[in-house]
Amino acid sequence: MSTSLVFRNVAFIFIFSVAYHAHSAEQIVIDGSTGVMPLVSALAKAYREQNRDVTIDFGKGLGTKARIAALREGKIQIAMASHGLNIDSIKKQGMAVREIAKVAVVFGVNASVSATDLADLQICDIYSIAKTNWKELGATDMPIVPLTRPDSEVDTEVVRHHIGCLTGLKMSESVKIAPKSGEMAKALAATKGGIGMTTMTVVEQSAGRIKPVSLRGIAPTATNVKNKSYNLTRDSFLVTDASPAPAVAKFLEFIQSDAGAKVIAENGAVPVR
Repeated sequence: MSTSLVFRNVAFIFIFSVAYHAHSAEQIVIDGSTGVMPLVSALAKAYREQNRDVTIDFGKGLGTKARIAALREGKIQIAMASHGLNIDSIKKQGMAVREIAKVAVVFGVNASVSATDLADLQICDIYSIAKTNWKELGATDMPIVPLTRPDSEVDTEVVRHHIGCLTGLKMSESVKIAPKSGEMAKALAATKGGIGMTTMTVVEQSAGRIKPVSLRGIAPTATNVKNKSYNLTRDSFLVTDASPAPAVAKFLEFIQSDAGAKVIAENGAVPVR
């Protein structure tokens, strides 16, 4: 066989291989609420373990209007969202909304903090800096480091709504602000004496570095979320085209299956099917 023929055969095989993999590989791009992202990331990881030909990429977070615009323009295939959805408006734009889970919003504390339960007034004392040491709240002697999310974020909206004295409270300028959910998670895991609003999904994924505190003696367990005795919760929605691409449809089917429900429960949330 001539050298030129060998090169032509090799080139053909290479081109065919590239074309085959480009055709067979499926990509899903997801972006939106950073508060919903930890749960959907866990679902994507579990799904990929059984579907290696699918690539699932996550953005860095998009606001309410930007995520819907990105979906409408085809820049992403799934938009993650929480509170504040105008479902009728979204449907009129040819999109579908699926609620996949309810997640407890909690005050998470660094593993160094011994407090396990807080009353409403104690939460407000922390964020007004009326109390600055955990020993003032019956815990180990240690400075309190309060952290918060921006007021426009869902976790902050939820705690302000359900904790009366926190509703109109102007937080001290010394309270550190974590713009995104991931930044709050990192800060709580790394800051001795830290406390901040987050979700049970973040707590479960922290490998023990973050602990949830009970509020008014009620723990943020799945059972208490289901029976509504623990009422600080946020919803987790996925927005897609009304007729999503096959790869997206298969991922959604997994999320709403028993296997998906198991992943959701293992990550501190309550499945909604």
